[in-house]
Amino acid sequence: MSNLPAVTDATFEAEVLQSPLPTLVDFWAEWCGPCRMVTPVIESLGEKHGEKLKVVAVDVQDNVEVATRYGILNIPAMLVFSQGEIVKRIQGYRPLGKLEQELADYL
Repeated sequence: MSNLPAVTDATFEAEVLQSPLPTLVDFWAEWCGPCRMVTPVIESLGEKHGEKLKVVAVDVQDNVEVATRYGILNIPAMLVFSQGEIVKRIQGYRPLGKLEQELADYL
């Protein structure tokens, strides 16, 4: 179970596309083993860099519309949105240091 703020099909536009901060969206599902590995890393990222990067989660099983709209075929997947546009795609697990390197432009 993710402790990240949950975003749904209904709240995605307001929480992500209209966010004043760059926003990392973690696309995950409860049954996904690799997602359970990456969730603590993403939670740490949010705690450490929350003033510069908003970090949220979308459960793809319950929010098929958003997952389909952004072509999420494999999870875990992370998209970074800035000013309503996708600016970065990350697929699969990364340790915190590597994830911070990949997201340095937004931290």
